[in-house]
Amino acid sequence: MMRSPPPPGPPSHGNSGYGSPYGGASMAQANGGGGSFAPAFGGFMNDHTAQMGFQLGKNAAMAGQEYMEQNINRYVSIGALKHYFNVTTPYVLRKLLLVLFPWRHKPWSRQQRPSTTSSQDTTTYSYYFLPPREDLNSPDMYIPVMAFVTYILLSTLLAGLRGAFHPEVMGLTATAAFAIVVVEILGLKFGTYVLSISNDSQLLDLVAYSGYKFVGVIVTLVISEILNAGRGTGGWAGWTIFTYTFLANAFFLLRSLKYVLLPDSSSHTPAGSGMQTVARSQRNRRTQFLFIYSYVVQFIFMWILTRQDSERVGAKVAS
Repeated sequence: MMRSPPPPGPPSHGNSGYGSPYGGASMAQANGGGGSFAPAFGGFMNDHTAQMGFQLGKNAAMAGQEYMEQNINRYVSIGALKHYFNVTTPYVLRKLLLVLFPWRHKPWSRQQRPSTTSSQDTTTYSYYFLPPREDLNSPDMYIPVMAFVTYILLSTLLAGLRGAFHPEVMGLTATAAFAIVVVEILGLKFGTYVLSISNDSQLLDLVAYSGYKFVGVIVTLVISEILNAGRGTGGWAGWTIFTYTFLANAFFLLRSLKYVLLPDSSSHTPAGSGMQTVARSQRNRRTQFLFIYSYVVQFIFMWILTRQDSERVGAKVAS
């Protein structure tokens, strides 16, 4: 006959290691009553050696951050970049409409804010450009960066809808787009050297304006894909949409870049902008550069980006 096991006996208060871990001598040792364990966690935090270690770690982190900022500032100013990302949602929406429909927009000049600097005997008056969130005509880098990423994701999505998706499609599309951006920036750098534009803020303005073409490219890809029933940007519909977005982008750049390359002597010159009136011969060269960059260069780059057919890329990878 099977019987139940006998009930457990009373807990032992000896030194046996099989007692309850929450009672007896174990609890007394945990509370510091005659035990030989290390101090509690709070005691460790209050230890001078631990505090010294935390301070050394904090100093090392601050030194590393300062080192990175110094090396990055050798090529581009962090403070200047923050100005180009100072945007709001209403600004982004209005800027997108301006890039796509720039025909009746006025004025194109940027807004300026007066500032005074007082010293012991003199008072200096200067003007500064307002950030993008306060001035619609101010260039920003938020829209170009987001449009660049959206273009890569959209091209990959269209390749998947056409049944031509491969893991390498995103990489190839990103490489082609990034190569175009790098070539354009190098061309702008060379152009600023030839045209004697030595100020960094003007170069950053040109870099920011160069990214707005991705907005027109995205619109061309989406509308052409809808009108052509998934056959890409070819045909009369694709060329019609491309022609409009190209002309809108060229007109937008032509109007916006005028203050960068052709500053007006009648307007106030912002402090630190490096914008000065130029001679007639230099002005003619800058006018030619502005026209070639706004129409010829943008046409070539936008045509390459819109004709970067994901299906052809997928076929190339599959082969």
